[in-house]
Amino acid sequence: MKANTKNNNPITMNGEPLEETDSFTYLGSTINKHGGTAEDVKARIQKARVAFIMLRKIWRAKQIKTNTKLSIFNSNVKAVLLYGSETWRSTQKTLRRIQTFINKCLRRILHLKWTDKISNTTLWKMTKQLPIENEIKKRKWRWIGHTLRKPPNTIIRQAITWNPPGKRRRGRPRNTWQRDTEKETKEMGYTRREMEKMATDRKRWLSLGRWPMLPASNQA
Repeated sequence: MKANTKNNNPITMNGEPLEETDSFTYLGSTINKHGGTAEDVKARIQKARVAFIMLRKIWRAKQIKTNTKLSIFNSNVKAVLLYGSETWRSTQKTLRRIQTFINKCLRRILHLKWTDKISNTTLWKMTKQLPIENEIKKRKWRWIGHTLRKPPNTIIRQAITWNPPGKRRRGRPRNTWQRDTEKETKEMGYTRREMEKMATDRKRWLSLGRWPMLPASNQA
């Protein structure tokens, strides 16, 4: 697969051309030549929807407590949905798609009809859920802390700060996971070096409690 290149020459190995594809699945995540996370999110929503439907007898069961149903939802549906979300470049469009799916699931678990008008904030409070934007940020920063504690020469540590060589195309630069992370770091009032230093102390990193409190933009 080729991404963001004008070079149409075939890729070969030992003189044999390799088959090219527009997308592939690696470790459960969908990767495509256009980059971004839209296709991966679409696939995760579909898998989570299947998981939710398979558990429909539990959602309908009146003898099962709501808290138990929510625990099952978090561990069997939400975990499937947010697999790999630590590395997603989350646009507002993507976040809305994910949040809409979660809200529908929560309303069904609570047996709310479409005529039952409640705000998203009330729904999340009733089900003890974070807005998905904050949930993903929380997961991402936990993963970043884990990554920053790795030795500097490891691939995973280098990947979060690596910039590809070459010149960027003219025009407005595309938003990336790295740019999102740098923006959030500034919003929290820290520099990258300060974050790297804090990450060495796992307890301090986890006690910060600030990354899940970043302002979510869709809490209506």
